[in-house]
Amino acid sequence: MNLKRVVVTGLGAVTPIGNTVPEFWNNAIAGMSGAAPITNFDTDAIKTKIKFACEVKGFDLDRYIDRKEARKMDRYTHYSVASAVQAIEDSGLDMEKEDLERIGVIIGFGMGGAGSFVEGIETITEQAKRGQELKVTPFFVPRILGSIAAGQISIMYNLKGPNYTTSSACASGTHAIIDAVNMLRLGRADVIVTGGAEAAVCACGICGFGVMHALSTRNDSPATASRPMSASRDGFVMGEGGGVLILEEYEHAKARGAKIYAEVAGWGATADAYHMTAPEPEGNGAMRVMREALADAKLEPADIDYINMHGTSTPLGDIVECKAIKDLFGDEAYRINLSSTKSMTGHLLAGAGAIEAIATVLAVHNDIIPPTINHEEGDDDPEIDYRMNFTFNKAQRRTVRAALSNTFGFGGHNSCIIFKKFKD
Repeated sequence: MNLKRVVVTGLGAVTPIGNTVPEFWNNAIAGMSGAAPITNFDTDAIKTKIKFACEVKGFDLDRYIDRKEARKMDRYTHYSVASAVQAIEDSGLDMEKEDLERIGVIIGFGMGGAGSFVEGIETITEQAKRGQELKVTPFFVPRILGSIAAGQISIMYNLKGPNYTTSSACASGTHAIIDAVNMLRLGRADVIVTGGAEAAVCACGICGFGVMHALSTRNDSPATASRPMSASRDGFVMGEGGGVLILEEYEHAKARGAKIYAEVAGWGATADAYHMTAPEPEGNGAMRVMREALADAKLEPADIDYINMHGTSTPLGDIVECKAIKDLFGDEAYRINLSSTKSMTGHLLAGAGAIEAIATVLAVHNDIIPPTINHEEGDDDPEIDYRMNFTFNKAQRRTVRAALSNTFGFGGHNSCIIFKKFKD
């Protein structure tokens, strides 16, 4: 089968280190941390005493959504819609000239409307305690449904192509992008609005991951808490936000004179089939997903110049990913730049794959590698090979011909996407 080429023509992002793509990218290159004390809710009652996260800051919702309409949506949907508006604007798509039945929306979600779900349950619980009639807002269900973000975006722009969500925990955003790529390759659409979002900086999100001992407890130094590949790492920092890419069939993009950031080269998807929350210790699933992506892209390890690591700053996860990269890339692993942008953004869960795909695209487009911040000299893990270049603390310029983005989720879900420099 002759598959169609897929290119990236638009980007949008709402993140803990910037509420537009330029802000996000400039702050990432500068090595800014988005971690700070939590303001979304009162943390005093949390058993684990975790009081910090990577929240979205200074977000102007009014630019994207009418306030009355916004009240019907969870924050997860707010971030999705805002990122989509930015990406569509960036793409230069003129919806009055497009066949809207050929434009789809695929958005990844994890916990979706968790905050809204808790609010609804709290309302009903209090009513029951008081012997009152039980009722919730008529927007309760639309707020909590993970699929609503994709639906809202399609409604805003009258997009009538494929429309759905993907859910695979922290791999959700990348799986959404993969599905979009497949739709375009097969000619089932001309354009797909795709990415992921999450709004899990809420009491249930922090409590839930906290009691699992998945989160860093460094209340004394939030900005340095996310420290991937450092011996002193003690868990990830919760993040929130969203990211959206406009993927487009190449001939369609060419015909309308679109700017092209990069080409989607290939993807991989595997399962660990090992444990509900822990990675397979030998990294076989992670290694296989990267190998699949290389095969799909018809590339060799020598063709990859950058890997945006999953790099969560967890004791097990970082070791396993480093092992997988070494096993697959061999000596090439020492030539490639590696980095974890989660050191700056925290872990956006379902939104991670989208934000990190954007960072990977921009690394290819701009020939610069964002850093892994918060590593201190001597803070070395004996199980990690520091001959690999983790791009510690400072961005590095180099030609990036092709780059790979890894995302691994609870449940053993592994996904990987490769972007390469566009050549006509």
